[in-house]
Amino acid sequence: MRDDLWLRNRLDIVWDKIIPEVERKNEVVIRFKGKWKNKFAHIKMLKNGSTEIAINSLFRYPDIPDFILETTIAHELIHYMHGFQSPYEQQFRHPHKGGIVDKEIKKRGYDFLFSLERDWVRKNWFKLHSILIS
Repeated sequence: MRDDLWLRNRLDIVWDKIIPEVERKNEVVIRFKGKWKNKFAHIKMLKNGSTEIAINSLFRYPDIPDFILETTIAHELIHYMHGFQSPYEQQFRHPHKGGIVDKEIKKRGYDFLFSLERDWVRKNWFKLHSILIS
């Protein structure tokens, strides 16, 4: 089973692949948290000024493919880069308006992960969620 150390290492790998030019202006904490059915992750600014990326705790299980975690982390890092829940100036009024996250990830050459993710979610996620949550 994956742990928070594995997750922190994965954050560094995805950061270097997706947004290597983006400086970490604050501490970015990533951890497994929650067991959501309709949410894979969220990002928020903590009172101490650090940014927390919370990844669905069910993603600890090896049944969840690595590419799902990679896509999820990449999505949250784009929010960070766009100034949502980070020290960067907010670039857009709404975090998903007009598909800005997807467009940014595609621009960076990782659009192939989207089709893998969509297909896997449609075929596996809800059934697997029911099994893992029980």
